[in-house]
This record gives sequence, C-alpha cells and structure tokens, in this order.
Amino acid sequence: MKLSSELQWRGFINQTTLGDLTSLDGQPISFYFGVDPSADSMQIGNLAAAMMVRHFIDHGHKAYLLVGGATGMIGDPDGKASERDLKTIDEINRNKAKIADQYRRVFDGQEFTIVDNYDWFKEINFLDFLREVGKHVPMSQMLGRDFIQSRLGADGAGISYAEFSYSLIQGYDFLHLFRKYGVTLQVCGADQWGNSITGVDMIRRIEGQEAHVYSTPLVINKATGIKFGKSEGGAIWLDAAKTSAYKFYQFWLNADDEGVVDYLKIFTLLTKDQIEELEAQKQADPSLRQAQKALARSVTAMIHGADRMASVERVTDVLFGRMAFSDLSDSDLDALAAEIPNVATGKTVVACMVEAGLATGSGDAKRLIASGAVTVNGSKISDDQQIVGAALVKKGKNSFVLVR
Repeated sequence: MKLSSELQWRGFINQTTLGDLTSLDGQPISFYFGVDPSADSMQIGNLAAAMMVRHFIDHGHKAYLLVGGATGMIGDPDGKASERDLKTIDEINRNKAKIADQYRRVFDGQEFTIVDNYDWFKEINFLDFLREVGKHVPMSQMLGRDFIQSRLGADGAGISYAEFSYSLIQGYDFLHLFRKYGVTLQVCGADQWGNSITGVDMIRRIEGQEAHVYSTPLVINKATGIKFGKSEGGAIWLDAAKTSAYKFYQFWLNADDEGVVDYLKIFTLLTKDQIEELEAQKQADPSLRQAQKALARSVTAMIHGADRMASVERVTDVLFGRMAFSDLSDSDLDALAAEIPNVATGKTVVACMVEAGLATGSGDAKRLIASGAVTVNGSKISDDQQIVGAALVKKGKNSFVLVR
C-alpha cells in the first residue's frame, strides 16, 4: 500500500499544506517531528503522531526526531490559559533524555536521527536572531493566532514576550533543519499546526523555497466525544513510572467497542488484513473483545516490551479468574503487588481482609465469607482459614488483596 493510501486508510488525514498527498508516494524526502521536554514522558497523544511518523519511515522517508531543549526552556503557550512555570535546566535535561529513550523504543528497528534544538540555539545571540528571523515575521501573523487573542482579550491572563515568541523559535527549527539536512516537511500533532506554519512561512520568506506541514488528527473517543487518552487517573503516559504497564494494558483492554478498530489502525502496525479480521470478530461477537485484546497486546509490547506485556496479561487473567494464581512468577507477583493492596502472609483471611480494607471489621469479613463472596486463589471459601505462603484473596468481582 502506498503511503498516501496508508495514511487515508488508517485515519491520519488532517490539515496539510501539501496540494496532493500522492506526492508522498514519490522520491524519499527528509522530514522532522518534535516533542518538547515539558514532562519526562510522552503521552499517548504524542504516540498517535509518532505512529504516523513510523509509516513515513516505513515508506522510505528520512526522519529527524527533535527533542526541544530550547523550546522546552520557554514552553508552548498554545492551548494554555495562563503562563507556564519555567522548568529548570536540570529538569529539561532529564526530560530530554527520557523522551529520547522513548523515541528509541517507539522507533526500534527504524532509521532515524535524534536532534536537539538547544544545540543550534545556544550559538545564536539575541540581535542576530532579531535580524535574521524577527525581521521576516509579520506581527499580524503572530497576533492572529487564536490563543494569542484569547490571552490578550478582556478576560485573558495576558502573555509574556517569551511565550509570545515561542512560535518564532519553533519556526527557526524548521529553517535550520531545512538548511542543514534538507528537511522539507514537518509532521506534527493537530495542536501544533499554528506553530508549524510559522516555519513554512519563514522558509518561504528567507530562503525563497517551499516547505510543508502534515498534521495528524486529534483522536476522539467516539463513546464520550472527548479527547482519547484520558482516564479517571489523568493522562496515559508511556513511562511506566507514571502509568504502570498494568494500567497501560488495562487502558487499551477497556477501549470502547465503537472506536476500537480506529485505535487499532492508529496505534498498532497490524496489517489491513489483520485489522479487518479483528473487525469481523468484533461484529460477530463483541463480548469476546478480541479487538481490544489485540490492541492491548500490540501497544503494550511496543512501549513496555513483550516480556512485560506477557506478565501484565497473566496478572490480568489471574485477577479475573482466567488463570491460576499459582502460575504467576515472582516478577508477575511484583507487578501485581504494585497494583492492589498487599499484606504479609501468616494471617487469617479475615485478618488480611480487614488490614487491606476489604472489610470494615472481623464481623463484616466473616459475613462476606459465609455469603460466598470471598475466594482464595480462585476457590470460594465458607470459613475463615490461615494463609501460608503467597495467595490472592478476592472479594466480589473487583476487590483484591495480595498476601505474600
């Protein structure tokens, strides 16, 4: 499948300055995609754009992946109602390193070059920047941005010169990469369209050359109508320290039926035939959730590795009665211990339930056991008993305590 067709089929068509998408099917071009180190991890919104980038690479185009050491020192004001707090240099350096590591994981096995805009901005002085860049950027263009208008309006919080100038910095990134590497296309998320256009205009005005932008659409949860990627606990991060591999897997496993095929197209590299087969299985029997399982396995394996994916899948199967607790390895138990309450072994079931908060007291725990609402390692119990060794105590459908 040609790249233009691939992008169309997977739902990656959004705003672009390209007049004809089939131009992407021709000779290889150099393009770039960037993420600012405003946090120490990308979110799955970044992942959607990154997956689009993978298709550009797979079809022979050369990728430059940018970590925004310079832009991160200011912070993108677009979409923000008030000024960002500035990050320290140490924070920015830590965040850059982690984002670069995530690039290497998401694009594992691909050809790409990581660049940092701090490397070229640290050599530029203020007067040179004003003469070379600022002189060529009309104020009307900058003032026309929607977020600028909202920040400067009667009810706005105002905007500093630093944040007002952010788009100039990002625009210069495109100009620099155009000059040094022949980059003629910026690939970005939908929210970066305005900043990216600045670079296109800058290349046209300063170099008299043509450059383009291609943005991925915002992914919407069809079941709720809101931006995809939010959970009750907040954003879904790629870093396991911020969103555990188990919670990451569960997020995809709980994807809505209405949107799951779209998510398979966007967030996985499964082929058209494979996804159409999963779509047919979903239509035949949605209760089996085969599409969600394939989605969870594919994305979790890509971000956290096949071994971690298999571990959280085993943990999930044990929690919901599809696998024996005794089949879990020590590392599986460690993953489980991070997700549910755990207490020390050598106590009675009643004592474990009370300590873990599964019962309000001994009497409550005994009543739950007598009513058949409690299992130990998947088997219902009718009387209290001593626990020796590791065990999983479950109350009802979704309340657990790990005994170790």
